[in-house]
Amino acid sequence: MRLLSVNTGLPQEISWQDKLVRTSIFKQPVAEPVYVHAEHLAGDGQADLRVHGGPNKAVYAYPHEHYAFWQDFLPPSRLVIGAFGENLTTIGLLENQVRVGDCYQIGTAVLMAIQPRQPCFKLGIRLQDESIVRRFEQSRRSGIYFRVQQEGILQVGDAITLVQPSASAVTIQDMIDSNAPGPKNPHKIREILELPHLSPSWRERLSQLIAAGN
Repeated sequence: MRLLSVNTGLPQEISWQDKLVRTSIFKQPVAEPVYVHAEHLAGDGQADLRVHGGPNKAVYAYPHEHYAFWQDFLPPSRLVIGAFGENLTTIGLLENQVRVGDCYQIGTAVLMAIQPRQPCFKLGIRLQDESIVRRFEQSRRSGIYFRVQQEGILQVGDAITLVQPSASAVTIQDMIDSNAPGPKNPHKIREILELPHLSPSWRERLSQLIAAGN
């Protein structure tokens, strides 16, 4: 597993449908080493801290393997590295193989896998297609949000090494599937709810599913 690209971007105002929208989804690759702070990469920022950022969304990674899937929906001019607003474009780090709580070392930083991404409308702005937000959810190719366990420095080409496996068998893909349309697996949802690292927003969402009889 390795780091293909490191992408950062600060908040900016974009004109979208006759409105100004503040967003930092326009990440650009950087070649130099980047410091990983407790809740963000150096040179990176979140525009709306109500729904972005914080310890459970400190670093967002997206597998480069998924880019091939999106070739059927996006032109090459839009399908560039960082197109999904990810901080890290990775190779070999897939949602169905990464367990919630797994800790990975990249450079001198250590990151813990916490949860999948649920996109907002700003992904549609980045890719110039409103429908892509719904398609992104349906694709079940969410990418992975990480918590920073140890601050450090990472850069393009770094190996991604599992240094502390999770005690749980629940994968990021399990969380994605639990929130997807269609029949639910109550046993799996309860297993996810037992995770010690589950974020409050996910705990609330899944608890509601259980309460509703799913």
